[in-house]
Amino acid sequence: MRSRREFLRQVAVAGTAGCLGLRPDAAAAEPPPETTRLRLIQSSSICWAPQYVADTLLRDEGFTDVQYAKLAGGVISEALAAGDADISMNFVGPNLIRVAQGDPIVFLAGAHVGCFELLGGDRVRAIRDLKGKIVAVAWLGGPEHIFLSSMVAYVGLDPGKDINWARFPPSESMRFLEEGLIDAFLAFPPSPQELRARNVGHVVVNSAVDRPWSQYFCCVVTGTREFVRKYPVATKRALRAILKAADLCAREPERVARVLVDKGYIKQYEYALQAMKDVPYGKWRAYDPEDTIRFYALRLHEAGMIKSSPQKIIAQSTNWRFLTELKKELKG
Repeated sequence: MRSRREFLRQVAVAGTAGCLGLRPDAAAAEPPPETTRLRLIQSSSICWAPQYVADTLLRDEGFTDVQYAKLAGGVISEALAAGDADISMNFVGPNLIRVAQGDPIVFLAGAHVGCFELLGGDRVRAIRDLKGKIVAVAWLGGPEHIFLSSMVAYVGLDPGKDINWARFPPSESMRFLEEGLIDAFLAFPPSPQELRARNVGHVVVNSAVDRPWSQYFCCVVTGTREFVRKYPVATKRALRAILKAADLCAREPERVARVLVDKGYIKQYEYALQAMKDVPYGKWRAYDPEDTIRFYALRLHEAGMIKSSPQKIIAQSTNWRFLTELKKELKG
């Protein structure tokens, strides 16, 4: 039995979607999904808001059993490869490494740019200043470590030799930055929003506005190769719901932030709202996700993290057919 609060929340989201023209009218001419079950992943970062607020849109697409598997740690691609989920938004860097190692994952679309920020203390004013400094990450091989490794490799540093990596959860990294015990860390929402509110540290790189990072997707939509092959209609319908939800985040940040709080993804409405405004969700149409794969594959190759060429990854692990069709349907 649904609570009144849950019922009203779903009505509010559904009503917003209808007002914005996000109802799946184009889907009416398509066959129903081959499966009505869809499993996605829930992580600690609220930059994946489109995936979290897409549940009503997914049900409109014919999915009657929508499940969210919580991921406390580890790489999203590992959970997908293990069969714990079917489709998920994903950080492009860690996903590229897993794909290069043979995980049966397929890139389907770019989701958004601009979710990560490099935050530094007094001794760090540019990426090159990280040489010899203490930089905190949640774990080696995680999104923070891989994105920052690609960044330092881009400016000619060796992430394996020039950086003193320290492993701390984000909450501790924020405290240690404030106390001057670390020099920098790469943060995902809502950490940057909280630190700015508390006047802790300063932004060294903001991937929403600073080139070249602002020109490439940080988060992409991926699926298991088996799910995409076996259920092409379901794949397109799921992707359509997530991309529509991205538009919803861009156009109605206040309402999406409230949903994130009501569903327990974050406690502070102010941080959620600021994150929705900071991340440019509406740009999934603007950039070519293949350029993102090529760019980050080259950076990770420079960092010594992958051996596969961008061309090999693009040939074996991308499927842009659904995105091409949806860009025509969902014109901004």
